[in-house]
Amino acid sequence: MTPLEVNSGDTAWILTSAALVLLMTPGLALFYGGMVRRKAVLNMMMMSFAALAIVSVLWVLYGYSMAFGDDIGFGLLGNPLQYFGLTELLADDGSSLPTLAFVGFQAVFAVITVALISGAIADRAKFGTWLIFVAVWATVVYFPVAHWVFDFDSEGHVGGWIANQLAAIDFAGGTAVHINAGAAALALAIVLGRRHDWRSADMRPHNMPLVMLGAGLLWFGWFGFNAGSALTAGHTAAFAWINTLAAGGAATLGWLFTERIRDKRFSSLGAASGIVAGLVAITPAANAVDPIGAILLGLISGVLCCLAIGLKFRLGYDDSLDVVGVHLIGGLAGTLLIGLLASPAAPAGVAGLLYGGGLDQLWRQAVGAGAVLIGSFVVTYAIGWVLQRTIGFRADPEHEVAGIDSSHREDAYDLAD
Repeated sequence: MTPLEVNSGDTAWILTSAALVLLMTPGLALFYGGMVRRKAVLNMMMMSFAALAIVSVLWVLYGYSMAFGDDIGFGLLGNPLQYFGLTELLADDGSSLPTLAFVGFQAVFAVITVALISGAIADRAKFGTWLIFVAVWATVVYFPVAHWVFDFDSEGHVGGWIANQLAAIDFAGGTAVHINAGAAALALAIVLGRRHDWRSADMRPHNMPLVMLGAGLLWFGWFGFNAGSALTAGHTAAFAWINTLAAGGAATLGWLFTERIRDKRFSSLGAASGIVAGLVAITPAANAVDPIGAILLGLISGVLCCLAIGLKFRLGYDDSLDVVGVHLIGGLAGTLLIGLLASPAAPAGVAGLLYGGGLDQLWRQAVGAGAVLIGSFVVTYAIGWVLQRTIGFRADPEHEVAGIDSSHREDAYDLAD
């Protein structure tokens, strides 16, 4: 095979998109950090940065290989040794998009997926145990699920079962990232239990400017997340970019007006949360719905996620920063609505139920979403339970009462002279 000339435009776009997605993790740290109480902000932000550090190393060692190596059985796992340490990928591979550019792009998806989970256990998790959890969960949950969803068959290569045998659509990670992280967040919230002062203390965000800055950085980075997933700087990337803009805006409006009807007010936290809800929902559908569909999807997800955050009070689980209500529910909404709103005019070329496509795509979306949800919840619960029973996952009571930042012997706001 004659080596192809590197497409510098596509390569530049993917490397830029990877940098945008990388920025999302510090953005998430600001978003989550502002949402917790003052005495927990440093710990909350450190959990995101820890995920960035650990997953980056594991991805180079064996994570990429587990996700994108040749399948070793039933579409469930890539060969973890095939690209160990990326040594097989260091030479110019003669493709128009260097494989290492793709490796880097997918690495930052793995990072932020793990970091998302931390919001559910804010204020009450041991940082040392969190480090272990990050390494274990990335290895036994995220890397295999990424193989299921993102690894497509190619000449001489067999990929994952959701992408190929099931043929569910997940353009940029509604299942692999958001349903996966949301289900894991629910499992850990149950394992660790409620905060000691849950529903009795004032738990409002301590710094809303940080929250809104974080939401803005997330939206900025999400254009790399979704448009970058086209892997070329062309029509599909532009299509995904517009849908990402439209859905984020529509979901913000949906959330705000739901909040206005329910609570008689508009809130800055609602605006920031609505942005994220819409971005979560459009992630799997960015190449499958047209812009009008993106607006409808955004409005629906904004309303659903706004209503869903109240489930924790009805069901009694303490999801500190509403990871379940936003990422699990938003991911499910976006993934399933593809089966209804997918337009044959979009790059994916699939017709949903409302476009005459029947139920074919809807059942595929439902099976993929359900498999990731159940698998992630069960395995995460097992990991969390073992860690809690052995080395302890719940923070020591004195640190929890004083504020989890006290375990680091640091204070986010040192106002002393």
